[in-house]
Amino acid sequence: MLEKMIFGRFIPGQSFIHKLDPRSKLIFVLLFVIAVFLANNVQTYAILLGFTLLVIFASRIRLYFLLNGLKPILLLIIFTFIMHLFFTREGALLIDWKMIKIYEEGLRQGIFISLRFFILVLITSILTLTTSPISITDGMEDLLNPLKRFKLPVHELALMMSISLRFIPTLMDETDKILKAQLARGSDISSGTMKERIRAVIPLLVPLFVSAFKRAEDLAVAMEVRGYRGGEGRTRYRQLKWDYRDTIAMVVLVLLISSLYFWRG
Repeated sequence: MLEKMIFGRFIPGQSFIHKLDPRSKLIFVLLFVIAVFLANNVQTYAILLGFTLLVIFASRIRLYFLLNGLKPILLLIIFTFIMHLFFTREGALLIDWKMIKIYEEGLRQGIFISLRFFILVLITSILTLTTSPISITDGMEDLLNPLKRFKLPVHELALMMSISLRFIPTLMDETDKILKAQLARGSDISSGTMKERIRAVIPLLVPLFVSAFKRAEDLAVAMEVRGYRGGEGRTRYRQLKWDYRDTIAMVVLVLLISSLYFWRG
């Protein structure tokens, strides 16, 4: 399942979302994260879900591919739902069976919070799937550029965040390979007591950390060989350009926020 992880990957394309300026996409995602918290009833969550489907359609990425790639976080979403379902004790009592008590507000919050989490992951995944790592770095650097006045290493910070993002699928792939190698040797981390499972995970973590440090060292050597000396004096081959598509995206986002504010309870 780990090899299907899509967060942090990039898929080249010519869709409307692909052609957006990385700065507009970063601003869009940041404001969208804030907008999601305006939703608090069925109408606003329906608007959010419909808007998310529209963004997926505009990116020309298959919905099945997206959902299949989000399976690794499905357990986290289910856990979030269960926590709200059983520990939120407000509203009318719906189920009272032995020690299990489910309240109306717990069910409502469980559905809404899980859906909110799911939508956020979908939109952020669209960002990484439609934006190359170098574009994300350049976009972050431009947006953080005013902080240079405070002597902050903006370029290095943007590069670090971009590399960290790209390392997620790489480490997932490496984990999957090591896990399959351990299973081929007879190791099983899915059965036994909790103590036995923890012991079985240790042989998985050690080679994973070794591989991660090796990849980081290879990346550092490659950057040094190519003459990388930080952002000072560095030029760009591709210049970022804000065009009408980015303006349309911002207008649509403003309309979304206005709709959520109007329909929220």
